Amino acid sequence: MTEDSRGPARASAQDDELVAGAGVERREPGEAGQAAEEARQDARDDADAVGHEQGFAPPDPPGGDAASPGPRPTLLDKPVDDEMAPQRPGFVPYDQRDPQPDPYAWPAQGHRQPPPPTGPPVSTTPPPGATPMGPPPGSGAAPGVGPGTLGAPAGPGRPGPYGQPYGTAPNWAPVPAPPSSGRGGPGLGVMAVIALIVALVAGGIGAGIGVLATDDDGGNVSLGTSSDSSSGQQNRPPDSVAGVAQRVLPGVVMIKVSSATGEESGGTGFIVNNGYIITNNHVVSSGGQIQVIFNDKKTLPASIKGRDPSSDIAVLRPEGSHSMPALSLGDSSKLAVGDPVIAIGSPLGLQGSVTTGIVSALNRAVPTRGEGGSGDSSVLNAIQTDAAINPGNSGGPLVDSSGRVIGINTAIVTLGSGGITGETQGGNIGLGFAIPINQGRRVAEEIINTGRARRAQLGIGMDQTFPGPGVRIPEQAQGGVEPLVKGGPAERAGLRPGDVITKLDGQPIENPSELAAQIRSKAPGDKVKVTYQRDGKETTVEITLAEAN
Repeated sequence: MTEDSRGPARASAQDDELVAGAGVERREPGEAGQAAEEARQDARDDADAVGHEQGFAPPDPPGGDAASPGPRPTLLDKPVDDEMAPQRPGFVPYDQRDPQPDPYAWPAQGHRQPPPPTGPPVSTTPPPGATPMGPPPGSGAAPGVGPGTLGAPAGPGRPGPYGQPYGTAPNWAPVPAPPSSGRGGPGLGVMAVIALIVALVAGGIGAGIGVLATDDDGGNVSLGTSSDSSSGQQNRPPDSVAGVAQRVLPGVVMIKVSSATGEESGGTGFIVNNGYIITNNHVVSSGGQIQVIFNDKKTLPASIKGRDPSSDIAVLRPEGSHSMPALSLGDSSKLAVGDPVIAIGSPLGLQGSVTTGIVSALNRAVPTRGEGGSGDSSVLNAIQTDAAINPGNSGGPLVDSSGRVIGINTAIVTLGSGGITGETQGGNIGLGFAIPINQGRRVAEEIINTGRARRAQLGIGMDQTFPGPGVRIPEQAQGGVEPLVKGGPAERAGLRPGDVITKLDGQPIENPSELAAQIRSKAPGDKVKVTYQRDGKETTVEITLAEAN
């Protein structure tokens, strides 16, 4: 019978005599009981003495006597003589094993049994006092596989576990395949060749390094020279930053001021015609001894020729001769936003520092540190630049791409200063301001020629409470300032209290500071066009500025 044709077996009638209790019992006829008693005293070496009716019988090895020894194991990787080789089937019963375990055999595997029968339960438990028997000597059965164990036959004609007849259809297990003779990695010969190659390569590299390190003939070692062996200062294109700096640096000086109290301050200045030096008023306003350090490191004392606190410009006169050249002055009215500029000075005492940037904006209203004067005397119409300007740059030149001075570096905005100032210990954040050179030149010329600078005026008061945009002429005096100067330029042009000035020379005016900065950049006698609103009507008039008292 094959496993495919094997059907479920019914339990025998004797199995119905099983009863439940503390243990499982089976009634034994007299002869069967005597055989069981002898089996318990036989030291398990004579299992054939047990009666068949007990359900405990040694397995009958298929095809031979139970006591006959099984064939000796044959190693699968060893050749054997065909005549001596035992004949064994391609498949062997799982419960028939060689006396010696096959080292190449597959481990024992469980096999699924047929479903249990539908009748009363079948017991495989020995009766009380019975000792389960192992396999008979030489039977070839594996330990633990024998009578009373599941999956092993108990004798012919007796039902096995789950109702399957014993000895009729054993479970089959495949014969294990012989182990592979291949190796998982390279052989010792290959490893030896690889090690030899690595050793040769490492030795060659080490020898090369040793030759390079010891190849010294005892002479001088040269690290090479540049392709251009010429000495001295190199010329650069005149329109490059380096070319402009080479021309401008000789005309820039560093200024040191020592006060009577021993405090020292400083800034920058630049040389103009007749050897005068222009700088900021706040650089020298503290008084004391002034020294000028030229680009060739020559130092001379200097005196103040004149200064104008309202425009923050001062002129110095060195006491002695020098050979440094004067700088050319440009025209700040021709500047446009985005033009390249170069700032030169002595930030934090570092003489001759050069930075670059562009014109960021024009006509910025910037307060200065004016001394005395009226309210609008401390506001400048400045050039804004992002060229780096730091403390010590004050009074230095801001030049265009041709090296002409177009502004005087004066103030910066810092995050900690709380506003725009010309005297701060904060650093540059890209917001620097310079006095337009047109205004600086006019003021400096007046100081050199007359000893003082003149200021222009429009002749109006400005309402500080007006929110804007624009500047309103107040209805009545504020802070002691009348709405209109009697006989002044604005009154002669027809302006009245309550008028709102919105433009100057076509440029919008947002607040009083912007109007004051625009007027400050002009000279007495200059003509300006003023646009104002009255009763919702806009009017433009031309006004000639007068000199302020």
